[in-house]
Amino acid sequence: MNLPNSYSLISFQSFSKRFFKTIPLLLSVLPVSAVFAETLPKFTADSVKVTLTEGTNIALTLSPDKKTIVMDLQGTIYSVPFQGGLAKALTDPMGDCRQPVFSPDGSKVAFQAFWDGNFHIYTVDKNGGTPVQITFGTFDDREPGYSPDGKKIIFSSDRSGNYDVWELELASGELKQLTTDAGNDFFPSYSSDGSQIAYVSERSAAPGIYIMDPKGKEKLFLTSKGKLASPIWHPKESRIVFNNFNEGKSLLDMAKVGGGDWETLSENSEDVFPFKVAWISDTEYLYTSDGLIKKRKLGDKLVSTIPFQVQINLSHEKYKLKVYDFNSVASNKVKGIRGPVVSPDGNSVAFTALGDMWLLKKGSDKPVQLTNDSFIEIDPAFSSDGKQLAYVCDRKGNMDLYVRDLASGSEKLVLNAADNITFPAWSADGSKIAYYQKDPAAFGRYSLKMIELSSSKESVLYAPLFDGSQPSWSADGKYVVISALQPYSSRYREGVSKFLVISTVDKTFKFITPINERTFSTRGKNGPYWSPDGTKFAFSMDGVLWTVAVDKEGNLLNAPRRLTNELAENPSWTGDSKSIVYMATDVLKKISLADGSVSMIPIDLNYKIKQPAGQVVVHAGKVFNGRSKEYLTNVDIIIVGNRIQKIEPHKAGRTGKLIDASKQTVIPGLIEMHTHQTAAAGEQLGRLWLGYGITTIREPGGDPYDVIERKESWASGRRAGPRNFYTGGILDGSRIYYGMNVGNVAGAQLELELEKARRLGYDMMKTYVRMTDAMQQRVTVFAHNLGIPVSSHEIYPAMKYGVDAVEHMGATSRRGYSPKLSALNNSYQDVVELLVKSGMNITPTASLQGGLPVLVQKDAAFFDNKQFKAFYNEDAVNEIKNMTSLRLKGNPVFVSSFGNIQKTVKAMIDQGGHVTPGTDSPIIQPGLSYHAELQSWVDGGISPFETLRSATLYSAEALGVSKDLGTLEKGKLADLVVIDGDPLKNIKDVLNVTTVIRNGEVFPIEVLLKKVN
Repeated sequence: MNLPNSYSLISFQSFSKRFFKTIPLLLSVLPVSAVFAETLPKFTADSVKVTLTEGTNIALTLSPDKKTIVMDLQGTIYSVPFQGGLAKALTDPMGDCRQPVFSPDGSKVAFQAFWDGNFHIYTVDKNGGTPVQITFGTFDDREPGYSPDGKKIIFSSDRSGNYDVWELELASGELKQLTTDAGNDFFPSYSSDGSQIAYVSERSAAPGIYIMDPKGKEKLFLTSKGKLASPIWHPKESRIVFNNFNEGKSLLDMAKVGGGDWETLSENSEDVFPFKVAWISDTEYLYTSDGLIKKRKLGDKLVSTIPFQVQINLSHEKYKLKVYDFNSVASNKVKGIRGPVVSPDGNSVAFTALGDMWLLKKGSDKPVQLTNDSFIEIDPAFSSDGKQLAYVCDRKGNMDLYVRDLASGSEKLVLNAADNITFPAWSADGSKIAYYQKDPAAFGRYSLKMIELSSSKESVLYAPLFDGSQPSWSADGKYVVISALQPYSSRYREGVSKFLVISTVDKTFKFITPINERTFSTRGKNGPYWSPDGTKFAFSMDGVLWTVAVDKEGNLLNAPRRLTNELAENPSWTGDSKSIVYMATDVLKKISLADGSVSMIPIDLNYKIKQPAGQVVVHAGKVFNGRSKEYLTNVDIIIVGNRIQKIEPHKAGRTGKLIDASKQTVIPGLIEMHTHQTAAAGEQLGRLWLGYGITTIREPGGDPYDVIERKESWASGRRAGPRNFYTGGILDGSRIYYGMNVGNVAGAQLELELEKARRLGYDMMKTYVRMTDAMQQRVTVFAHNLGIPVSSHEIYPAMKYGVDAVEHMGATSRRGYSPKLSALNNSYQDVVELLVKSGMNITPTASLQGGLPVLVQKDAAFFDNKQFKAFYNEDAVNEIKNMTSLRLKGNPVFVSSFGNIQKTVKAMIDQGGHVTPGTDSPIIQPGLSYHAELQSWVDGGISPFETLRSATLYSAEALGVSKDLGTLEKGKLADLVVIDGDPLKNIKDVLNVTTVIRNGEVFPIEVLLKKVN
């Protein structure tokens, strides 16, 4: 899609409507399998056939003639004979098709699907064929149900700003909104005569199941302390059956309309899935539970199952892995140019690189180093007169606010805050600075504040705020604008980033956007930035640079204007409002608004990977090499430079630096496979990782310039830290949540992001929950051509077209429930079988899913280690308790059912699955949570050997670097940890770190734990 530089909002909206209507037109003409004919791999001789006999969170419907069951399993709709047997696919696997329902005449099946990046309602013939899309637009339509006469379909949708019940007349296509309460209404169902509707409502006054009568009057049917789902009427009686997730049980309940009768139909021990039952007769019914299709009769405790077999082919396609030069001594161009900002006179650019702050002056490509210390200076911001630079630094532990006088070089601590400060921004008159202050009680939550410099008085402008962008002031100082998330509903967290304009006078605010239902680029430093003359916002959207005219109150005056066709981020205005400086992927550029001319701003800044010289000999009493269950004993690990030259029986008198570990155990450096970090964590972050024995981390998502700055600082030896394998912003769909998520819709933006990955040298790609399978496959093909792996939250059909890895056992899902994990934390045969047979790597983040609080409750000495005492304090304990309390409110079995996750992880490892440890820190504390992960595995019955093999060799394999990392063998990189104890007997001994060697460089534990002055 190639748009002109300037276009009207009306024309864009008209285009959008036409564009989205072409998709159903295509689908109505061609089979979905034909539309996506090129999206699935051709199976080779080494294809693996998998037969699934259980399903996780499957839903079903029964044909009116009672001969056919239709169910969903891992995003495909299947039909199964009533008596059971081999399943037949009715849809292709690329649509994430869910929650089928038969039409009353039995000719069609309606369902929700995600082919175009939003959930819409489709129908398909009972025998399969061409799905027909019947709802359209940029909203989500879910949970369809037919009227008894087959003329209407009822569903829930977020079209009105929250979830309401809608009705579609099939003959005319007319839509009617049936509920309008501010609370979410969903899971609708017609009564058997079609005169009434039952649905679940989250309305604050009285949440529960409601009934709407023929006149549209609503009445509360019942309420429960639990989470209710999928009410469906009895075929003849005034009774409703529904799922009730309450007090750690997932039950199937039935209640009589009018009251006086409520009974539980399922057993307390069952894991009932939250979907509608299907009536066989007035007394018999089908439902899904424990991974199975079950049949029961009212009043009878006996239960039978209807067996099914779903056959799936998985191809094992290989690709050439990215080649790393870990021995490089070459000079490398610095790519981690973090937060560049142009001075008002346009003659200088300030930025962070290699842990320090720099100033690039016009006429020279060699920047001047403004700071040169062990701490991190980030987020530089010029005062409007260009004489001062505000920034934040961790000299006193937290990120505090400083101001530097550029003429004299003198610096002043303006605000020593209790918690980290980020993103300072000057008011035009220089009297105030706006900034964010972290809320320690919740991950990603901040307060937007301002400080009056003359009085040091602080005030809150807006709170709480999740992951907002850098603030920018109006010319008169009366307003601040940021980019902030506005969800589509309170039922699901995803939405779009919009301009949030906040009055600094009375704290009133408003959300505005130049293009409805379209998100901006990643929040952080991508705008909006108010021009100094107060007439425009500059911002990044679709990966390119835009401006839009505004009045002095931030109201939009016309349609936005696109300035670039190339990827443009981190924009900043010159003081005359005539030019914008921006990052064009890996180069700095300046654009003139008058004529669109673009000029390069060259930066000559380089670094070298720190490569040690000489020989180090580690005399090890025991060595766990990453492969064998048995230790090597009394050996010398001979390290020359950054590699292990050989491992031989101990011999006294060897030359070089000797490390006496003769009474200790040496293991490969540990690898943390899922963490999202930021420079705001300060200098100590790298020492923390090493102090916990972690010599490699994997960052599956972040601001790429922030991540690369960290990687280059650690690699160059500017700061102590682990190896870092990274990606940039997480590639998402039309809706996003995290500030680091990149919203993509069909068009050219994805190609810009892929090219960015190539030029910035990503080590992996990460896709998120609102990206379609068709787009995710495009990412996968591109990434594999670069030799790097792809990960997501999805397992199928992702593994079918080559996605290498999946994150989390449960976690975020666009469906509102997980295809990998039930509400009771169970994963069934489909999940385990697919993951094991496909070879897809999974990082279950068990510590995040309950392992950390469980260990805290079990082990009174959990925090009794030197690393915790050096890097944390009692506040961390309180944060864990607060997080646990919040998680328990949303899921009462968060802790009590954690053992089910442990069973699944063990089952996958027992069957040969590829499982690796990671934590999703800093949602939970870095380093500390990683050891909770290892201990949780062992607590769940996985041996210390299997756990450590996953933490080393398997993790290196998942990164694509097992030729160099993951084991202690001749020729491998010298990443190793010396510990006291026997970790193959007691996994907690891994915490007893005495020495860490990373890339041949030796770090005694006392040096790592010591605070930098």
